[in-house]
Amino acid sequence: MATISTPLSHNTLALRQLLTKRHGCPLHQLPLPIRISCSSASKCVSKESSSPFKELRTVACGLLAVYAFATASPVIAANQRLPPLSTEANRCERAFVGNTIGQANGVYDKPLDLRFCDYTNDKSNLKGKSLAAALMSGAKFDGADMSEAVMSKAYAVGASFKGTNFSNAVLDRVNFQKANLQGAVFKNTVLSGSTFDNAQLEDAVFEDTIIGYIDLQKLCTNTTISAEGRVDLGCR
Repeated sequence: MATISTPLSHNTLALRQLLTKRHGCPLHQLPLPIRISCSSASKCVSKESSSPFKELRTVACGLLAVYAFATASPVIAANQRLPPLSTEANRCERAFVGNTIGQANGVYDKPLDLRFCDYTNDKSNLKGKSLAAALMSGAKFDGADMSEAVMSKAYAVGASFKGTNFSNAVLDRVNFQKANLQGAVFKNTVLSGSTFDNAQLEDAVFEDTIIGYIDLQKLCTNTTISAEGRVDLGCR
């Protein structure tokens, strides 16, 4: 069964704590109803004109803007313009070293360009490596051992991962659109925020996968997932 993660639930608590600190009363004790509308220009319109409510709507819109930014898909879109293919002679070998700068947020000093590289059946060089924000489209990882690897925000559109072992890996916010993941193993793997549009997932293993509820709903719409995989995920 997949484990459901629920990120960003702290935003409501943050607003409540901030208002309690500034006004001496919790949010639920403020006069209601309070209608706050935020425009694209980050301006708020409210019927109340008193100072506390002016501050309230400013704070609320600020937090709403942060929430909207944080919940927007951080995965690179399939049609987004990518940088030119790296001309480095050893660019494929860079995967064996990985990217150690800003792993979780995909921050790097220069792109980790693995596009069209072939790592078929590599059983040692990719295990536990950080490939955050790596460009992987068109690359082959068939049969490779990528257990415990970190691929946060990687762009893997159209890549091939047939039979790849992703056990205990962190694959959050990865774009797997149109990727071939037949027989891939996602055992105890973090998949929150990742997209699998039109990906091939026949016989993929999803044992103890960690994934957000909304992401799970989207993943379950993929009709290539086997019956056993759907049971492991908890698809309805």
